[in-house]
Parts: sequence; structure tokens; C-alpha cells
Amino acid sequence: MRVRLSLMALLAMLASVAPVPAAAEGGPAWEACVGLTSMPDERVRACSTVIDSRSETGRRLAGAYCNRGHGLTEKRELDAALSDLDEAVKLDPAYACAYNNRGRVYSFKRDYDRAIAEYDEAIKLDPSLAMAYSNRGESRYNKGDIDGALADFDAAIKHDPSYAMAYANRGYVYARKHDTAHALADYTMRIKLAPDLLAYIDRGNVYRDSEQLERAAADYGEAIRVAPTDARGWRNRGMIRLFLGDNKERSRRL
Repeated sequence: MRVRLSLMALLAMLASVAPVPAAAEGGPAWEACVGLTSMPDERVRACSTVIDSRSETGRRLAGAYCNRGHGLTEKRELDAALSDLDEAVKLDPAYACAYNNRGRVYSFKRDYDRAIAEYDEAIKLDPSLAMAYSNRGESRYNKGDIDGALADFDAAIKHDPSYAMAYANRGYVYARKHDTAHALADYTMRIKLAPDLLAYIDRGNVYRDSEQLERAAADYGEAIRVAPTDARGWRNRGMIRLFLGDNKERSRRL
């Protein structure tokens, strides 16, 4: 069973895209293919344009396949993604991006051993690639290797102290271990770096589970502020208010 750690990957799903070397010439299709803000459909279309134009070679062509593979992975077209990432490796066997993103495909397929092997290769090629450590930590967690997962999240943070996803993932593991202090510290850093919906929801859940209900309600309120159309913040805060209201009513009756 794939654990909720993967939900945290959705908070910054473009984090899995290893950077493609910039060049003086690009064009709209290239920029959309490799851009960090491109959505999956846009990325796939743009990278397909780059590939079909036969205008790129070497590392840049490998990058187009790697990034299209990423877009296909986010669309859960995993076999097509794997084909693209295999081609990226064929074009440039020393390109860490392809191994990292191919590892994600195997992770989504729940083949965690193969995923870990891909991340190992990405790290071998680029020992500073924080996302590969974080992704490997997720696969290790899914295999039940808690200590290995924590070591990988530590390494990701060491290589990139501003990598919000590593704090989120490590915080998740600490929360599952009922290590409230460390979980809150990591989620607080996550919020400092990337204050989005699930960052507040996750920290609010830790406050809730440790019976710090007012603080939980405050975080759910921030989740509502950030994403007012998402039901989760409203639901979670409503449950806290209902619980607190019931307790106040019981106290009044006593």
C-alpha cells in the first residue's frame, strides 16, 4: 500500500524535474517543456513539439524526453513515461534527471526496489541532487525502512536546506513515529519555505493528534485562507470547533 507520503509529493510535484541546462536559444516550446511552472498537459505538448522538431540533440534532447516523461508521470501515463525516460537514458547515460524521474515511475508502480536502484544511480551521477535523496527516502519508507528514509531526508536537507519537500517528508515520518516535537519543527520549516494548503493541513493534524486543538484550528484556518475553495480546511476546522463546542457545553451543564 502506498502511504500518504506521496500526497506530499503532490504539493510540489514539479520538484521531481531535474534541471535541464539552459542555453542562449530556446523558444516558447522549449521554455514550456523545461519550465518549472508548466502544468503536465502543457509540458507534454511542449516537449513533444521540441522532440518532433528534431531541433535538439544530446543533453537537451535527453532533457526534452526526461521532462515529457515527467509530465506523463503526473498524468499517470506510466508506460509512456517509462518509454520516454528509457530514451533519455539511451541518449545521455550520464544524465541524472532521467534516472530520478524513472525512479518515480517505478515508485508509482510500487516497484520500490527498482525505484531505489534508479535513485541510487541518479545520486551516483549527481551527489548533490536533493530531490533524488528525498524520492529515495519515500521509496524506502514505503518498504518499511524508516531509518533509511530518515537518513535520505536528512541528506536531502543537507544538500539543499531550502528544499521544502524534504522537510515535509521527514515531518510526515516523524509524525508517524509520534515524535511530535520533530514533526512540528519540520512542518513549521516547510510552511516557512512553501506555505501552501497541505503544509498547514499537515501541521494542523499534528497539533490535533497531540491535543493542541486551538493551534490545530488556527492552522486549518490558514489552510482556508490559502485555499478557500478546498473542503479540507473547512472540514477539519469544523470538526475541531464541534469538539470544542461540545466540551464547553458539557462543562456548562456540570
